[in-house]
Amino acid sequence: MDVPMQNDQAMTRDSLYGTGAESTYAGITSFMRRRYSRDLRGVDVAVSGVPFDTATSNRPGARFGPRGIRAASTGIAWERHWPWTFDPFDHLAVIDYGDCDFDYGTPQSAPHSIEAHAEHILAAGSAMLTFGGDHFITYPLLKAHARKYGPLSLIHFDAHSDTWPDEDGQRVDHGTMFWHAAKEGLVDPSRSVQIGLRTTNDHPMGFQVLDARQVHRQGCDAIVEAIRARVGDHPVYLTFDIDCLDPAFAPGTGTPVCGGLSTVQALEILGGLRGINLVGMDVVEVAPAYDSADITSLAAATLAMEMLCLYAAKHKVDEVAVGSGYSVKNQGR
Repeated sequence: MDVPMQNDQAMTRDSLYGTGAESTYAGITSFMRRRYSRDLRGVDVAVSGVPFDTATSNRPGARFGPRGIRAASTGIAWERHWPWTFDPFDHLAVIDYGDCDFDYGTPQSAPHSIEAHAEHILAAGSAMLTFGGDHFITYPLLKAHARKYGPLSLIHFDAHSDTWPDEDGQRVDHGTMFWHAAKEGLVDPSRSVQIGLRTTNDHPMGFQVLDARQVHRQGCDAIVEAIRARVGDHPVYLTFDIDCLDPAFAPGTGTPVCGGLSTVQALEILGGLRGINLVGMDVVEVAPAYDSADITSLAAATLAMEMLCLYAAKHKVDEVAVGSGYSVKNQGR
């Protein structure tokens, strides 16, 4: 590389832009070696963690997800994200904002803490890329985003629908969030889609479902076309539960289900969504204790980078040529 090495970029980085070189195995850890900061002035995207897993129904451990994703990202932070032909960090000011604070001893208070955390970042004009934690964290994140953007289009990658009924509204449960989101008008199910599902879904709530078998049988291009037709130009919140991937590719998660997507399929589908009106994004349910050679954390970090490229392509980059011979023109703001 022609970029001089700079150690501990999480603390020593001068600019919020650009990609620097640092040993993959050393230094203070932040996502993609971005500056660790709570100063949101001039920040396009704030990366933050929500290390909450009290809502899980099976194996705990997703509270360590943000730490695992950050650590895995150091192995890919030194080069441009392939196959995109631009570096999102040349166009986006991105910081690692650290983690959301909440009291682990009073889990019923966590949703309010997460929502307040999101509202603070959004009020500063920054977009959010959030790492869970279990999938329940998306519910308070959606509340904050819907307050700013109105009812959202939800693009939801998962093995599960997460639409279990919760009539009394008292459960802190990673299987109920999108039942609440639909009921409360946080998302518009008629403009939303769930991809990769492969468990029983008795309460679809009006969401379009493109299950795992459809992905395998129809192929990524057809799935991309269906998603784009569903969401249109509506503001999109993108949430990726890592158990959407087959356990062969993502064993490090709390509720693995066989028959899922490959990492390649997930990246192909995400890459095909270039141009969508992405306003918020998260990657959840990474539980490093069950991982093998950090492949789940690495997949999560790579998917997160794909999301940042999507965000940059829509909001900041005038002309984007993306691998495999296709391109799209987006007008920057």
